[in-house]
Amino acid sequence: MKKWSIMWLVLIFLLSACSGANSEQVQNSEEEEAEKDKTEEVVSEDEKDSEDTNAEEEEAAQESVEEGEARNVEPQYELTGNWSFKPIEDANPKVALLTIDDAPDIHAVEMAETLKEKEAPAIFFVNGHFINTAEGKEKLKQIYNMGFPIGNHTESHASLPDLSEEEQRKEIVGLNDKIEEIIGERPVFFRAPFGQNTDFSKQLAEEEGMLVMNWTYGYDWESDYQDAQALADIMVNTPLLNNGANLLMHDREWTNKALGSITDGLRDKGYELLDPALIQTP
Repeated sequence: MKKWSIMWLVLIFLLSACSGANSEQVQNSEEEEAEKDKTEEVVSEDEKDSEDTNAEEEEAAQESVEEGEARNVEPQYELTGNWSFKPIEDANPKVALLTIDDAPDIHAVEMAETLKEKEAPAIFFVNGHFINTAEGKEKLKQIYNMGFPIGNHTESHASLPDLSEEEQRKEIVGLNDKIEEIIGERPVFFRAPFGQNTDFSKQLAEEEGMLVMNWTYGYDWESDYQDAQALADIMVNTPLLNNGANLLMHDREWTNKALGSITDGLRDKGYELLDPALIQTP
């Protein structure tokens, strides 16, 4: 009898041990399954993030290609006397070019955003002293990446006739070097401060493959037009507005506020805003 009691105790112990092992295996299995689900979720999220990043990169690359193609179209307009533009063949004669000087100071990026929203092309003429800081470089990149060509307006906005030839070279060629280092492209448009070119500055521009241009009219430096409403009115309704007009504006608070109205006003009068990519350059 004692022998049978011992055997029952052993059997009960073995059954309990098996039951505990099975329970532990089930628990381990459940934990492993939960961990697997978490891992799959993380991998899925990583893959999604990767796909989103790749899509964004592909979209940016496509935009860059399209912008590059737009900048390499056949020219349709030529500059006449450094002032205005005329069609080379049968292009629309009723056009006006928008240009923004003294960029990128305070308002240039916002001005570029306004123009981008309105699908209005323009040239931003840059001064080198505005792109000596990390912030200035970033502003220049933003404007360029929105599709606007960058022009050369000299390093320090000095009067070129007052400078030696070596100083002029630093002002012009030195700025081209700096711009190329930031955006990877050298300017193809040049505008001298105050419209004061010299024979040497014209020679440098030719060597650099830049088109020298002044302007047809501009008003935003005059005290009577340092107001958004007054400036918008004169820029659109001046008798100087004509076919191929080259409009001069600056990175100024009142010009920034007037820019949308100027763009709309020109179009309301039937003017097409001239794409700089269509201008014949050296």
